[in-house]
Amino acid sequence: MKRSEEITQQYFDFLEKHISEVLSGAVPEFMELNEIAGHLAVSHTHLTDTIKKEKGQHPCYFYDQKIISEAKNMIQNSELSIAEIARIFTYDPSNFSKFFKKMTGLTPGAFRKVSRSEA
Repeated sequence: MKRSEEITQQYFDFLEKHISEVLSGAVPEFMELNEIAGHLAVSHTHLTDTIKKEKGQHPCYFYDQKIISEAKNMIQNSELSIAEIARIFTYDPSNFSKFFKKMTGLTPGAFRKVSRSEA
């Protein structure tokens, strides 16, 4: 395995673990990309360049996509309020709604309504 592939795999493995830890409350907040790079023992620039080369997108794209995927799952499959879900994701509810809408085109409430009507 090439070193760039190894770094990419480590990044995705770290994201899985880290996001799970935040959602379980084991870790108080999401790390910045430069902190993740430090945990992987590479520079922020090297991590960014490697992920872009291997996957065609900035590492933050994948970080945000994983967070949105988890948020969608929680919105669809729990009875928690959107505000409670926002707090689990360490967001202020209004900022969570803005982030969610920017990423999906729908507010969390609209997403819940649509996804439940399709079920």
